[in-house]
Amino acid sequence: MVINEDVVRRRLSEGQPCHGVWSLLPGVVSAEVLARTGPDFVVVDLQHGAATEAELPGVAAAIRAAGSVPLVRTRSPQFADVGRPLDLGAGGVIVPNVRDAEHAREVVAATRYAPAGGRSIGRLSGGADQPLVIVMVETRTALDDLDAIVRVEGLDGIYVGPGDLSLSLGLAGANRSADLRQVLSSIIARAVSAGMPVGVHAYDGDDAARHAAEGATIVTVAVDSVSLGKVVTHHLDITRGRQETGYA
Repeated sequence: MVINEDVVRRRLSEGQPCHGVWSLLPGVVSAEVLARTGPDFVVVDLQHGAATEAELPGVAAAIRAAGSVPLVRTRSPQFADVGRPLDLGAGGVIVPNVRDAEHAREVVAATRYAPAGGRSIGRLSGGADQPLVIVMVETRTALDDLDAIVRVEGLDGIYVGPGDLSLSLGLAGANRSADLRQVLSSIIARAVSAGMPVGVHAYDGDDAARHAAEGATIVTVAVDSVSLGKVVTHHLDITRGRQETGYA
């Protein structure tokens, strides 16, 4: 089956999981390598990653050609920052720093052409008429308004940013990790109960599997820069250990 925005939207709406990888590294080759591993989607991170908007047409095309849906975490929730990646080939957006339900409605409107929204006509490359729209829950205000956010029409999912949420709630640090896990579990449960697809950002398969077991269906299984560092460290440790013991 060809994976596209409509397939991902349908699967999520039916409660089926979609698995993706997160890209902080720039370049078409990096994006293609990630997409060829077989994820349903690849997220290009413009907020914290090294990729630029100028790269998006090529990066998005490479992801699609390899069989995945190109999503973009936007630089901000501002109107222009939401619309521009969609004009440059993204099949959907994951929008950070959303304050509340009214803000989420503004984000949805920025992804839809009139009369459904205010998106400006001018798509340059690829993209979609009905892109996927996911907003991030990573602030106290968004958490306080969660029950309203999950009812926003046109929203395809919510995505929790545990790092920023922990800071906003005063739960940062290893000694508060259990409290944060309870919050994350509660968000997943509330979203699932409301029929809203939900994901929690994860850096490896173990964390991703734990969130999925609780009901998350937007499942990020790896972050490219983190995975690369772990793999290289692993192989360095193996080689150095064998050299030190004289084993070959």
